[in-house]
Amino acid sequence: MRAILLAIVLLVGATLSHAAEYPTRPVRMIVPFPAGGGVDLITRFTTDILAQALGQPFIVDNRPGAGANLGADLLAKSAPDGYTIGTMTIGTHGINPTLYAHLPFDPVKDFTPITMLVIQPNVMVVPKSLGVRSVTEFIALAKAKPGALNAGSSGNGTSLHMSAEMFKQMTGVDIVHIPYRGAGPLMPDLLGGQVQVAFNNLPTVMPHIRSGALVPLGVTTLTRWPLLPELPTLHESGVPGFDVSSWYALMGPAKLPRDIVMALNQALVQGLERPDIRDRLLEMGTRPTPGAPEVLAAFVDSEMARWAPVVKATGLKID
Repeated sequence: MRAILLAIVLLVGATLSHAAEYPTRPVRMIVPFPAGGGVDLITRFTTDILAQALGQPFIVDNRPGAGANLGADLLAKSAPDGYTIGTMTIGTHGINPTLYAHLPFDPVKDFTPITMLVIQPNVMVVPKSLGVRSVTEFIALAKAKPGALNAGSSGNGTSLHMSAEMFKQMTGVDIVHIPYRGAGPLMPDLLGGQVQVAFNNLPTVMPHIRSGALVPLGVTTLTRWPLLPELPTLHESGVPGFDVSSWYALMGPAKLPRDIVMALNQALVQGLERPDIRDRLLEMGTRPTPGAPEVLAAFVDSEMARWAPVVKATGLKID
């Protein structure tokens, strides 16, 4: 009995020591999109919070491709030691499980939820050169020129892509989807007019809205967004029921030790709830929504269930 008690004490002591020591070296943060897009911007903001709280650098590793599946797969196959974590999204853990016929990972079994980070709307934007100032005007133009307008996105299966597909489905317009390897690479063609519309993340397009280079037509949420209170929703603008929100969450590979999960979770919950950080994120067009790992796990399940019929209705399937 004494030997058993001693073993338990040693095991508990080792666990507590492990939690206290983590991290002892830099941590890699996988982003399944290129630099410059919304996921990248928010992740870099998150790494600053984690580095300050935990005392080690958190280094962004952009791994775009295959609608974010390449980066997600890399995370899923990483060692569960806390030194590789990543920002997953509505695409990797909401849309792709239905859109892709063969995912190289299981969106539930191969990941450990840590915390939700932020949610944000997409914004329907067009280049100033298009000469369109409202959703109604865009619909009229698209119907007058079927197949002539391009809708750019950050990749197949992303919320930008699904926003465009939902818009096509709900309005009956014929616009051509052009997938890019992230929101960053999309921007030059959108600003230059080669792409005539995008349903892009608000933080990515906000500087160009302020400069006047892009014209916002509507937000994709059911209610108006505080940063652009004068901008109507698509729901208000002739597309009733249109509702899409992007979200980003921190995850690790499966079997990530609970003490490491909670060290990361608590650092971000405390950091994202600081008034100065919350205000900064709101100014960027996002709303911080940190919470318990179990809350994120339940949310992922609900998102996959919500998006499955939407994706199926588009008739899209990627092998």
